[in-house]
Amino acid sequence: MTNRSSGSSVALITGANKGIGFEISRQLAKRGITVVIGARDETRGAEAAARLRDEGLDAHHVRLDVTDASTIEPLPRFFEERFGRLDILVNNAGVLLDEGTPLSDLDIEVLRQTFATNFFGVFAVSKALLPLIRRSEAGRIVNVSSQLGSLADIVNPDSDYVGFVSFAYPSSKVAVNALTALLAKELRGSNVKVNSADPGWVQTDMGTAAAPLTPEEGADTPVWLATLPADGPSGGFFSSRKPMSW
Repeated sequence: MTNRSSGSSVALITGANKGIGFEISRQLAKRGITVVIGARDETRGAEAAARLRDEGLDAHHVRLDVTDASTIEPLPRFFEERFGRLDILVNNAGVLLDEGTPLSDLDIEVLRQTFATNFFGVFAVSKALLPLIRRSEAGRIVNVSSQLGSLADIVNPDSDYVGFVSFAYPSSKVAVNALTALLAKELRGSNVKVNSADPGWVQTDMGTAAAPLTPEEGADTPVWLATLPADGPSGGFFSSRKPMSW
């Protein structure tokens, strides 16, 4: 069944049934954008979309496990048949599996699992949907990264995260930032902008209640990048809407 809107932009947010992804979806929908919540658990995705519809927002859901090719392959047809378009992709799904574990103690399978979601998932979803996004008059790809993925910050002895111990998660976000820069280079001169966003340390299941930022605050920079005007930047890494060092 087709549900084509009257020319409004359509966005897919991965890992969006809770936390930052859910708040990104809400804020985009409040701007009149049709949002599709991608979630591994279809029931939770449906419930999240229903919560947004209860607020009067145009929200839908799709089952999407970014580590499962069988859920990625149908995405282009889903968006083509349901909406006739896709304008915005926010690669938000991510995992942190090795907090407190130094490289010297890290099991390589944990490293592989981390990259499967945080990097290869971003690559696979972006590649699958790129032909549709290229057709948009204002295609936007936002990769949710982290200050922990900044090489400059990793070697900074005065970093806020100097005491944070992890190898898999930061290195996966370094890889995401490389993907951002290289894809933006490939798409230079097109209508598609690609950027990385650091949402900050946010009160989510991953960030814990100790984090200083609310999901609403964490969603601000990704939403800003998802709705950039034609003269906005591409190929950058941003925190609080300001450029960060790679």
